[in-house]
Amino acid sequence: MTSPRLVSCVKLHKQAPGLDKPPFPGELGKKLFDSVSAEAWELWLEHQKMLMNEYRIDLSDKSARQLLKQQCEQFFFGDGSKPPPDFVPSQG
Repeated sequence: MTSPRLVSCVKLHKQAPGLDKPPFPGELGKKLFDSVSAEAWELWLEHQKMLMNEYRIDLSDKSARQLLKQQCEQFFFGDGSKPPPDFVPSQG
């Protein structure tokens, strides 16, 4: 059994097991693969789910996919991806 690949996670600010493969093709996918842990990626997936529900994002729409990609970059490499202004977290 091989040890998990460790990355210096930009989100969690610690060494942690990395992703098994790049989550996107291209430069952003490589950047995420090299510097985001699997644990931080799970945080993004939860945040992405909230964004998709709140903004009613249709993934068949190219501009919607582009918005998520931009939010993903902000989440990991910018000042964070913000929830919509009227978002209220569930209490459950």
